[in-house]
This record gives sequence, C-alpha cells and structure tokens, in this order.
Amino acid sequence: MVSDPAISITPDRAVASVAAKANRRNGYAWAAVRLGNLLLLAVLTVLTTEWIARGNLHEALRFLIATDRPGPAAVGILFLLFAATDALLGRAYQSALVLVPLAVIPAFISAQKQLFLSDPLYPSDMLFGRQILQLLPVMVAARPYLAVAIGGCLVATLVALVYLWFFAWRRFPSLSRPAKLFRLLVGVPLIGSFLSLMDYAEYSPLRDRLNIIPMMWDQRENYLHNGFLLAFAFNLPMANVTAPEGYGVQAIEAIPQGAPLAAADTGEHPDVIMLMSESLWDPTRLGNVRLSPDPMPTIRKNASGNIFSPEFGGMTANVEFEALTGFSNAFLPYGSIPYQQYVRGPVPSLATFFRSKGYVAKSFHPFQSWFWNRANVYESFGFESFLSEENMPVMDKRGIFASDEAFTKEVMRAADRTQKPFFFFGVTLQGHGPYEPNRYAKNTIAIDGPTLSPASTQSLATYAQGVREADQSLKMLMDWAKKRRRETIIVIFGDHLPPLGTVYTESGYMPDQVATRSAPLDVMKREHETPLVVWSSKKGVQKDLGSISPAFLSYHVVKLAGYEHPFYTGILGAVHERYEAIDRHQLVQRTAGAVPDWSKAGKKLDPIVRDYRYLQHDMMFGDGFSAERFFPEQAERLSGPAS
Repeated sequence: MVSDPAISITPDRAVASVAAKANRRNGYAWAAVRLGNLLLLAVLTVLTTEWIARGNLHEALRFLIATDRPGPAAVGILFLLFAATDALLGRAYQSALVLVPLAVIPAFISAQKQLFLSDPLYPSDMLFGRQILQLLPVMVAARPYLAVAIGGCLVATLVALVYLWFFAWRRFPSLSRPAKLFRLLVGVPLIGSFLSLMDYAEYSPLRDRLNIIPMMWDQRENYLHNGFLLAFAFNLPMANVTAPEGYGVQAIEAIPQGAPLAAADTGEHPDVIMLMSESLWDPTRLGNVRLSPDPMPTIRKNASGNIFSPEFGGMTANVEFEALTGFSNAFLPYGSIPYQQYVRGPVPSLATFFRSKGYVAKSFHPFQSWFWNRANVYESFGFESFLSEENMPVMDKRGIFASDEAFTKEVMRAADRTQKPFFFFGVTLQGHGPYEPNRYAKNTIAIDGPTLSPASTQSLATYAQGVREADQSLKMLMDWAKKRRRETIIVIFGDHLPPLGTVYTESGYMPDQVATRSAPLDVMKREHETPLVVWSSKKGVQKDLGSISPAFLSYHVVKLAGYEHPFYTGILGAVHERYEAIDRHQLVQRTAGAVPDWSKAGKKLDPIVRDYRYLQHDMMFGDGFSAERFFPEQAERLSGPAS
C-alpha cells in the first residue's frame, strides 16, 4: 500500500509553522524587551546626567517629569541614539558603553566648572584641555583628598569600561539583520529630524511643542531649562559665526570716517607698559569684612576708574582679547573664546598700531606660551616677540607661580635694554587661584570677618596678601618710571574677580559663589568691576574714566600716547562717548543707565554700535573691506581675507 504523502507531511509542516510563529512571537517579545530596556537606560542616563550637572536630584527629577521642560524629548533622542548605535555595533546594549560615559563625564566636568567659573561646559572648552591638565597640580594642592577620590573613581571607571566592553562582546545578545535594519530605518531619520531643530536661529513649531527653547543669550538658563545634553548640543555650532545682518562692502563704505590728526612729531613718543593683573580686585569691597592695613594703597591713590569685566573667576583670555584689539566679546557667540577659535591670521591690535609708529612691541607672561594659544595669538596681533616661561629667566615664586615683583623687574629690565619707544603688554600670574592656605610664609593683611569660616578666612588672607604684593610691584614700577627721561605710560587692570568661593556667600557680598551673568546694572558692577589705573610719568593719573569695558582701554592708551586713529580714537572713541560698557546683556550708557537685551533679535541697534560690530566682523571673519580706511597699518599685513 502506498501511503498518501499529504497524510504524513502535513502534520510536520503544521508543527514547523507553529514553531516558526512561536519563534517570531518570541523574537518580537525579546525585541520589545530590549527596546524597553533601552528606554529605561535612556531615562536613567538623562536623570544621572542632570543630577550631576545640577547637583540636585529634585531638580533633575523635575526636569524629567515637568510638562514645561523637554526632559521626555531628551530621553527620546537618547533612546534613538542607543538603538541606532546598537545596530551599528551589532549587539544589544553595547551602545551604553559608549554613550553613557559621553553623557556623564562631561556633565561632571560641567558641574566642576560651574563651581569656579559660573558657566557650564561648552563644546569650545574641549579646545583647551591642555590648560586644564596644566592646572591640575594647583587644584590637587588645594583639595588633595577630593583629587585622590576623583582620580580613584576615574581609574575604576576606566577599568570597568574595558572589562564591560570585552564582556559585552562575548555575552551581550547579537541583533538579527532585520532588527538592525529596523532600528536604522526608524532611528536615523528621526535623529536627522532632531538635528534639523538645532539651528536655534530658525523658528521651529516642533521644537516649541517639545518645550525645547534655545536661550543662547542666557546660557545659565539655557542649561537649566533644556538640560545639559540638549544645551550642550545647541552650543556645538557656536564656532560658526554668521555675518551681522546688512554686512557687506556697501555697509562698510557707508560708515562715516572722521579726519584723523597726526601726532605732533616731537621726536619723543611715550613708552607704554600695559599690565593685566591676574584676578586683581579690591577685597575691601567685602562689606562685612575688615582688612588691615589697606592691601592696595597705591592702586587706590592712583585709581582711574574700573574695568567692567565680561568674565568672572577665569576666562582671562577673553578680557585680554578686548583690551588688545578694541573689539568686543559681546559680538561673538556666547561661550566662545576668540583666542582659541577665531584668531587664525592677522588681527588688528595695539601692537600692530604702535609698531606702525616705529615702536618695539613685546608681550610678557611668566607661564608656558601655548597657554590660551598665546604664542600664535600674539604673532597674529603683531607682537614681534613673546617672552614666556620658556625663554624668560627663572623667577622667584610665590606659591607655585612667578611673583609679581620678579615679573615686574623683568619687564623693567627689558625696557632699560630697549632704545626705541616701546609698547609692552604683560599678564601677571601671582594672583591666580585657588588661594590655598600657607602659600605665603607670612600673611601681612589681618582679616576680621565674623561671618567667615576658618577656611574662607585663610583663603581671603592668601588672596589679600597677593593683592598687597601686586600693589607694591606697581609702586616699584611707577617709582622707576618717574626717573626715566622719556615719558612712560603705565596701565594696569584686573581681568576679573577672583574665584574666592564661599568668601562671597559667607560675607554676604553675593548670593552665590559665582557672579551673575545678567542682572540690574548695580549688581553687575558689584560682581564684575575690577581696578583700573591709567598713569603717565609726565601727566599723572587719568581720573574719572568710569566703569569701562576692556575694549575701551585701547582708546585711552592711543589717546594718552598722543595719537589719533580712524578706529581706536575715531569709531571706538565715538562709541565710548555714548557708552561706558558693552556687555552681552546690556549697553551701559554714560548718562541714561543701561539698555537691557540690546542684542536680542528684532531689537533696533544704535547705528554707532552697528558700525562697530560691522568693523569687528569685517576684520576678524570678513573680507577686510575696512582695512585701508580704518586700519591702515593692518592693510599691508593682509594677504587675503581675515580669518
């Protein structure tokens, strides 16, 4: 008897079909479980990142669940990145070993940065990692136990990541080809759509619905509202500086130019020494603290006004950029560092100007020349030499930094060896924080601060001793200048308030350990003003200069030296007649208070400020249309567009 094939084969096929369906259901179930785990991982990563960056678990939870915050959007975006990265790597959950450290470690660095500098971490900060490494010995000396703990955690984290990577490669479940394809087909387009939302200059209804609100004019609020990951992503394009609306050759040609007067050629042009004193500030401003004796009698006696610093506690190079160029950080993307990002070729500066008048132009700083990219920047600015730690004599130290006295003496020695008129620019180092106890063998300034803790009292005593020695160095320099035959102009100013931490809060000077970035004018002056002395050995102190932006120093220096210039005493002088300071958040008028939020889109801009901005953009990023008319000494240096 021949059996019917259908009778014996059909049951086998049915069993196979049922098994296949079961396998598919099982596969779908496992795929759903894996995606669910990735979603949970994304939630935990965002929560951890925000907790670290904010230093507050309650605020981190609120960011995740509040209906007016983009926490769910951040989770969704990170979930898509996890899924797509898993597809590329081929195994489930392996993306966590890449993306979680990339989220958590920068958040930790951001939290530490905010403790000292008030600002969160920006993408551009990655450009000066060498500076951070160079300052590690100082930070370790100031907080050794914390440094050891952090170092131990970092080593343990690296060991764990290496172990988990090899463990994952062997044990984590591999993804099937359909699973990989599905994740990529869904994840990549959605991630691409998100990237299109990152142009904060363009309105996006979808971004609004997701409660993602870029606040580039107020980065502190930007990070608080959008969370660390989204705000950091918004700042990635900051190096792409767009031209101001209306900029072009016609706009430059339309800028009126006064008729500059040539300096009277007496054959005796004054020497100029311009010193930016690290963290120089008046600690007697601390109302609930008494210091005895006065740590800065020379500076107080010869005060010309104050510098309205755009920074706090750090970012020295940004203040230096303004003082040397006459340009303003207010016209650049928030969080940017011109020395690192934008100075890539010849840029007008006081060095270029004075060299065009036959001066010798030298720069001095008793630290390594790569710090803040100074070696390249000074060359771009037109200095003919830069004396740094590498090529200066070994100097006496105060703590681990070169003393102001030794540095000042070196500047004086260089001046005595220079026959021609000179423009010297120097940056001191002794006042750099942190202000650890026992930096000095003896602190000569007594601190009476009933509300200060012992640690804060010691920190303030160290800082005040440094101020006293900076003041004594200035007196030494002025006494030397008085004996010289040629007139000597001395300009000294502080770059920013010192990072004194709890001294500010315990004394009641500020509500936080760091300064406010946007506040009423009286608060901003309280938290951003540093001392300024503009003095001539023949003409004496230049009084009542006001509370001015560092950019306006170039106007006063050129004017006091007896010169006229189309930009420095022309355009910049015209701006200065109307404004004392140009801050990112407000224009400080000479007579009518401050103009807040002047830089926001849609605000009508004062034509003189608009022209100032055009000239800066033209010389830094544009085609140099203005060089011949406004920077004649710069025109011959330009072989192509400024960049």
